Order: sequence, then C-alpha cells, then structure tokens
Amino acid sequence: MQKDNKQAILDFLEQLGVASSRQLCERLGISRQALNLHIRELINCGKIIKTGATRSARYYLTESGPRPEKFNKTLRLANLDESAVYDGLATTLNLKSVLSFDQESIVHYGFTEMLNNAIDHSKTDKCEIAVSLDAAKIEFKIRDRGIGVFHSIASRFSLEDEHAAMIELIKGKTTTMPDAHSGEGIFFTSNAADKFTLRSHNMQLVWDKFKDDVFVSQPRYSKGTLVHFVLSRSSRTKLETVFSRFAPKEFDFEFSKTKFMIKLLKPEYISRSEAKRLVVNLDKFREVELDFKNVSQLGQGFADEVFRIFASKNPQTALKVSNANSSIQAMISHAINSARAF
Repeated sequence: MQKDNKQAILDFLEQLGVASSRQLCERLGISRQALNLHIRELINCGKIIKTGATRSARYYLTESGPRPEKFNKTLRLANLDESAVYDGLATTLNLKSVLSFDQESIVHYGFTEMLNNAIDHSKTDKCEIAVSLDAAKIEFKIRDRGIGVFHSIASRFSLEDEHAAMIELIKGKTTTMPDAHSGEGIFFTSNAADKFTLRSHNMQLVWDKFKDDVFVSQPRYSKGTLVHFVLSRSSRTKLETVFSRFAPKEFDFEFSKTKFMIKLLKPEYISRSEAKRLVVNLDKFREVELDFKNVSQLGQGFADEVFRIFASKNPQTALKVSNANSSIQAMISHAINSARAF
C-alpha cells in the first residue's frame, strides 16, 4: 500500500506540476502524518523536492522544479576578504529575500568561516567556489588544491597520520593557527548544516543531520580540501541554538561542550592505545558526550583509560555517555566504580 501511495504522489505531481500537503492528503485520502512519511522517503531518494514549511510547503517532481540559480568563481586568495565575497554572491542570488533570516545567517556564517579557512590554512594561491540555490536547498562548495586540512593538522601536531588528525579535528578547538583561530568554525558549521562534507586526500568526513550520524570513508586521492555544505530551504535550525548547545549560558557562552562518535576511531578502538588518542585535548572542554552508536563492544583497557584514569586526572571535564549497549555500559560502570575505590 505504501508503494501505491508513493506512486500516487508522483503521478499527481506529474499531472499537476506542484501540490500542497492538503491537496495530496485529499487526493490520497490519508492523514497528514501518513503523507509526511511518504514525502520524507521520496525527498530522501531524490524523486521530489519541497519548498517552504508547514502550511506553505509545496512539492514538485525533482526534474520539473524551478531551475537552480548558480554562482561560480575562481578566487585569488592573497588579501581576499571572505565577507566581501559573500556579500557579492548573496546580492547576486538575492539570498536575504529568498531565504529565511535563520537560513541566511547559517549560510553566511558557514561560507565565510570555510572560505577564511582556505585563505589562512590552504597554503595555495587560489580556490574555486560554487553556490547553487534551488527550490529545495542551498549548497556551496569551496575547493582548494593546497596542503589539505588533515595533512595540515597532522604536520602541525606531529600526529602519526591523517586519520589521527581527523580525530582531533572532529572534537573541536583544533587549529594550526591558535593566535588567529579558535578551531570552532568547522565544528559549528558542520552542526548547523543539514549535510556537511569535508574531503581531503584519501579521507572524507560527512555529517548528516537527517541520519543523525557522522560517516568517515576513504575515497580516491584528491589534492587539497573540498568543503560541501547543504542546507534545506525547509530548515528551521537557528544558528544561536547550535551555539547555545555547545557554548551554553551556564558556561558563559564559551565553547565548552563537544560530542564525539566513538565509531570514528580505528577498528582497534577497544584498546587502551585508542583511548589515549581519544582523550587528547578533551580536557579543554567542561562537558564531553561520548556517543557509542553502532559500537558493539568495548575493551576493559579502553574503559579504564577514559572513565578512570582520564576522569580522575580531569575532574573539571564531565563525561557523558549516549547510545551505549548494556555490555558497554557495564564495562564503563566497572571503570567508574574502580576509580571510586581508589
């Protein structure tokens, strides 16, 4: 029946061109809640696009939706002002009018932060930017062919490889230029976007808000760094909410909270050596959430290193655990109880 409803939605949109939620519910004879399930799946598989939100939402077949507006440019990085670049493209694409205040604020912040990273860190003379705006989303890409973000961090901190650099970057507060940068840009941009991709050399990180997950992969070698940012035009995310989540009022709005997906460590994460890699620089934060989603097992050495040794040495850093299965939770509890026994 679900398949029939999805096909009915596609057939109706092909016939009508564009439809509202109310029109689709009446045509299919289903509730708005049931419709939303089908709509979400069709959007995720790329068959339809959505504009607007709530009662103003409208749906199109992907191939018949409004054609995207684009802004592409190759920029010389010497003495480049990222804010001036953004002002130019925002004017060309009329972003302040076509996006909501919160959407435009997020795009403004993310674009200028990522372009500034290319200016200050890439060690190359130019980069390419591509911005695309359509009925469903706004996205931008910033591509340089410089030193590469993970290689830059690995070199600056004498890390063993780019995977180790990725681990440091994803925690937040990691920068190769501490006098000029706080290391917050990628962290907050990735949490504000609906989808954010950071690719460099043989390493790719993808933050996917719809899947509530972070993914790491090893594509073929690509010199330099590529940033790909996507924000849905139905997004209701507020930049201030993203900031307050990790820089809350109780911490004087300081970036003092972070979240780390344990699965991003190498397969030998169950070992004590991987625990030592994990806890590096976590003492910079007042609260750290360790997410064990998709982690099936945990070694005693790992739990002991994190939840007894690190926790005992750094009482100012509160460790919180999420998505841990019963066996992992038992291992963590054992380590915590051992610390209390000393």
